[in-house]
Amino acid sequence: MIFKCKQKELNETLNNVTRAVPQKSPMQALEGVKMYINNNDLELTGYDLEIGIKTTINVKSEDHGEFVVNARIFSDIIRKMPDDEISVEVDEKLKVTIKGQKAEYNILALTADDYPSIPDIDKSDFFEFPQPVIKNMINQTIFAVSQNDSKPILKGELFDIENGLFTLVAIDGFRLAIRREKIDTDDRFNFVVKAKALSELTKLLSDNEDSKVNVYVTRKHVVFDLNGYMLITRLLEGEFHNYRGSVPANHNTEVIINTRDVTDMLERCMLIIVEHTKAAVRCVIGNGEIKVSCSTSLGNFSDSCSADITGDMTEIGFNCKYFIEALKATESDKVKLQLGGNLAPMKIVPLDGDDYTFLLLPVRLKNAG
Repeated sequence: MIFKCKQKELNETLNNVTRAVPQKSPMQALEGVKMYINNNDLELTGYDLEIGIKTTINVKSEDHGEFVVNARIFSDIIRKMPDDEISVEVDEKLKVTIKGQKAEYNILALTADDYPSIPDIDKSDFFEFPQPVIKNMINQTIFAVSQNDSKPILKGELFDIENGLFTLVAIDGFRLAIRREKIDTDDRFNFVVKAKALSELTKLLSDNEDSKVNVYVTRKHVVFDLNGYMLITRLLEGEFHNYRGSVPANHNTEVIINTRDVTDMLERCMLIIVEHTKAAVRCVIGNGEIKVSCSTSLGNFSDSCSADITGDMTEIGFNCKYFIEALKATESDKVKLQLGGNLAPMKIVPLDGDDYTFLLLPVRLKNAG
């Protein structure tokens, strides 16, 4: 078997497909990329039994067959080959010869017989959505996905689509991120996708406003079909948290802040916070300003900035890192902070509309006023 193609195209394709290849696996074949030649079509597959990425590129060939090459070695070789046409030839003993200009490599391949098949998916239930919008939705919520193995369902994000509204939700027990967009479908979807798969998906998604992704959903899997790539992943099983019931309906204090000012202030505070101590930043909100302070084994910090405040004065504590991540995720110059007391969750919402809602649980303060 032999095929020829441009180095640049094969290199770019390998960079994307190998995102689904594990560095170490009990199955040697899974550490490789499966390559299937069918005349002028070369299909490349990476799969770690949880996430699969597959695509097809055009090559020059008259052959038919398949083999598996070690993803790391083959990718490194193609990356370093001259930017020109390269040829890849596989003989009957699975010796792979890679040539480009005067450079030549010889490596061994594996038979594709031991490579597990990606599940075939029924594509009858699906929805279509703009790629840059879903990319933004994921980027604005993935920070709140749980890292705790005790509740595996929370290590993913909930796709909740109903009545023409697409809601993406992440929660880790300390914070909640909700992102909403209108969607052109009357169908109902409710499923949870592992954060790792969504992280890889964002690297494939385009920023072109005209680009769409087709999302096919079955009982156990979801497929994202975009830009010639297919990403398939197993859905997380279990009951997701009732996010609607977690969002407070009322508040006693509302604060309009300059997001950059408060983020800068909190980042200055982070310089004296030792991560394992989880020291809280104390926030006193009232009289037209937000005062923050923190005391740790490294020292003390205090700062303040102006804010537009209505309602009761509040003294409340937060995990500083979590507060910063939520503010950055808003991607807004100004936001509203809505508080219901020093032990109630804080809502972070836009000045207008309800595209996003971020919820942050407070940390109990010692000697709170």
